Amino acid sequence: MANLRRIDVTIDDCNVEPGMLEVMKIVRPDWKPEDIKFKIFTDGISNKIVGCYLGEDKQTMVLFRVYGKKTELLVDRQKEIETFQTLFKVGCGPELYAAFNNGLAYEYVPGVILSTTSVKDEKVYKLITREMARLHAVKPEDGKIPEASVFRTIKKWLDTLPTQFEDAAKQEKYSKQVATHEKLRSEAAMLERELSKLDSPVVFCHNDILLANVIYDESKSKVCFIDYEYASYNYQAFDIGNHFDEMAGLDVVDYNLYPDKAFQLKWLREYLIGWHEVTNNKEPVTDKDVEILYAKANKFALAGHFFWGVWGLIQAHISVIDFDYLEYAIIRLNEYFNKKDEFLAIPLPQ
Repeated sequence: MANLRRIDVTIDDCNVEPGMLEVMKIVRPDWKPEDIKFKIFTDGISNKIVGCYLGEDKQTMVLFRVYGKKTELLVDRQKEIETFQTLFKVGCGPELYAAFNNGLAYEYVPGVILSTTSVKDEKVYKLITREMARLHAVKPEDGKIPEASVFRTIKKWLDTLPTQFEDAAKQEKYSKQVATHEKLRSEAAMLERELSKLDSPVVFCHNDILLANVIYDESKSKVCFIDYEYASYNYQAFDIGNHFDEMAGLDVVDYNLYPDKAFQLKWLREYLIGWHEVTNNKEPVTDKDVEILYAKANKFALAGHFFWGVWGLIQAHISVIDFDYLEYAIIRLNEYFNKKDEFLAIPLPQ
């Protein structure tokens, strides 16, 4: 990995500007501090994301991600840096300028984030499928594909999960609306047993392709994925199924927006065409190929709900960001249980 500039500055997440200006003296030494403007981005739900720019020129903006309190319990920060550098090198991500004590400074990607409508627009979803296929084709430098991360991560998070909230109202809600630790462990074991049988390829996955992590630049007919905190080698069908989950939105989650089979089949065919291209597979994509991936993606969509449900429970304990993580966890886990029997019963074409 390329050497990264590391700056000994800790940014106060309640007063970010002084610390950011210190970092900018090194990252953009030709920018006058008094001319720098700040733009707060509110879509991060585990970090604070703020941009620095000059005048009206947001194209050259430098983005700052200030880590949320205790998020190192959930994210391997050194691995995140390595991922940033790898993906920039292969043209799949923005440039990382520097790391400071509690965050990163990196390149701004111009464009707009997706909505629950635009994510299903044909010209947009075709770009997403090709970009995802390109990402999935990224190989480790040593050529050795590691084991898939999802179930190992869930187990680690369940081991980390506290059993009690200090806040009495949270504890009451948690006790009434969330499954017990024992039930969650049992479900995790069942999911691992059932989904590991599917032989989904282990590829480099973003693992968090929610609407706000896809930037669409209409002028260039291009999409870019951002925020690779949770990226890892994982099951191909997890990345796809989790993206389908995320089509329901974030601020207001509506699982009636989960894509129907007709849409999924079109989406999956486009993805497989792109996947065959980046893997030099000269075979045509068949209806059976699409149906197999349909079955796998929906089964792994369950793992997506479970993964982010457990994540939300931990964030509800540790985060100081103004977001109702407990409610989010309940929504994700409820949808997991709602869809479990239906999705596990989808037949895998033989």
